Formats: sequence, structure tokens, C-alpha cells
Amino acid sequence: MANIVVVGAGVSGLTTALLLSKNPAYNVTIVAKHMPGDYDIEYTSPWAGANFSPHTNDERDSLVLNRTKDLESGAAMSLSADPNPWYKDVVPDYRVVPLSELPPGYDSGLRHSSVCINTAIYLPYLVGQCLANGARISRAELSHISDAASLHHSGKPADLVVNCTGLLASKLGGVMDTKVVPVRGQTVVVRNEATPMIATSGTDDGPDEVCYIMQRAAGGGTVLGGTYIVGSWEAAPDMETAARIMKRAVEVCPELAGGKGVEGLSVVRHGVGLRPVREGGVRVEKEKVDAVWVVHNYGHGGWGYQGSYGCSQRVVELVGEALAA
Repeated sequence: MANIVVVGAGVSGLTTALLLSKNPAYNVTIVAKHMPGDYDIEYTSPWAGANFSPHTNDERDSLVLNRTKDLESGAAMSLSADPNPWYKDVVPDYRVVPLSELPPGYDSGLRHSSVCINTAIYLPYLVGQCLANGARISRAELSHISDAASLHHSGKPADLVVNCTGLLASKLGGVMDTKVVPVRGQTVVVRNEATPMIATSGTDDGPDEVCYIMQRAAGGGTVLGGTYIVGSWEAAPDMETAARIMKRAVEVCPELAGGKGVEGLSVVRHGVGLRPVREGGVRVEKEKVDAVWVVHNYGHGGWGYQGSYGCSQRVVELVGEALAA
């Protein structure tokens, strides 16, 4: 039986550990500085939206709106104005929104069914599934990725380490990936409910600010966003930014607040999360570090949840290759 240590307990680490723990030939330990239930600026997963958007079965309506001024200026974020995008046959209930149904100032829109995960439920669920498969989990703070090899719960050296450290891949010895940078996202969680979930192509508040509305499953509130500030580690919410986030949300979706404007929003909390963006894209590959096989799985930016199973499945393949080498 191969002893494997997965470093990191965000959605990527836990999903990777879950898939590995399904193989009876693998004995899996998860070690992490931060765990589900923690709220720390270094720990991205609890702060995520976390919706499926291509740029359970609680299907929700998702609406993508492209503003006329963004299309004209070329300043739109990555929201396709193509009426026939690659994913039109992948998502349920896909349709192009006619101009007659669009808010003023919007040139085009796409609509489809989607999902939004309640992270406070989903992350502990992943932990439970890992434990049910025989995996163990413990807290540890590493200075070097190779240190993980000595932390297997069996007391024996690990045969392989999986690195799912997200943002901390930029600081971890043996990795020190300078291509990984934080992209700060500020949100407001409200009790109000909105259908559909909405994302727009841009805002009038600068290139670092975006507009989206995501209703989480199972009473998790509605997430209003947001910002996209590259290189910022600032953990404290900015109240002026929060005011703009709420103003944009009720403008694009007045029914969210019952037509009462910002005053009609019932705020649960303000949040800040840092997307672990990596220049050149996600890193999913294997290498030897100090004679220990390490499989990397980090740098997912803002799509960690929707990419978690695909990337983790590739990790499983790489683990098999490394152990057979």
C-alpha cells in the first residue's frame, strides 16, 4: 500500500484526497495549515461564490449580461457575447436572451441553468467523505514541501506528496512559485434571495470592480460581488467598495431588494477572499523534490470549485505514473 500525503485542505486538496482515498491501494493523509471552519485570508475556499460559470440537483437560473459600452470599448471581462459559445450544448436550458428582456444599457445576454455551492456545507462534506474512505486529516504548517513526507499518519515516510497549497505555493520552500499572485475579491453576503444568478461584463467603477449575484444553496445567503484586484493581500473589507457592490447589485436586479434599493438589503457579513491566480495557468504536474515524488495541483484562480474534479482526476493519473516509475 502506498502512503500519500496531500498538503492543503481547500477544495482542490480535499477533492484530490477524496479521489485518491477511493483507491484501496492508497493510504491517504491530509495535512493543512487551514481547515474547513477556518476563515483566514490565506485560505481561499470558504470565501468562494462558488458557482458554475463557463467563461446540483439544485439547478438555478444563470444570466450573463453584456453592457453595450463594454462591447464597444473592448473592455468587457471574459463573458462571451457569442450566441453560440462552446458550452451551449453542455449547460442545461441554454438560450440567448432577446433584447426585449434586457435591462437598459445592455446589448446582449445569455441564460442557462447552473449551480451555486454553499461552501460552509460542501467543504466539511468533503472532509467527511475522505474520513469515511479511511483518510486521516491533521493540522501542520510546513516550511518546505518535502517536510510533508514525514507527516503520514502511519508514522512511515510517504511514498508521494501532493501539493494543493493554493496561494501558499508562492511561499512554500521547494516550490516558491513566483507566478502565483493573489487577486483580491470583496463580497457582501445578504439574506435576500434572487433569481436568476447574474454576472455582467463590466461596471462604471473601474477595471478592478465587477458585478455578480450568486444565491448559495441550502440557506447560504446570496453573494454580491465584487472586485478583481491583482497583487493585493489586504484582508479587511473596504466599506466604500461594499457600498458600490450593493448599489450595482440592486441596479441590475431591483427585485433582489424588493424595489427598495440598497436599504432593502439585509447584510449577513462582508468578506474578502484571495483568488490563487497563476501566470500561465494552473500547475498540474509531477516532479521529484529531494528524492520525493511531488504532484502539484494549484493556481486555479477563480474557478477552483468547478475545476476541482477535473484537475484532481489528472492528479490521480500522475500519482499512478509516479508510483509506477
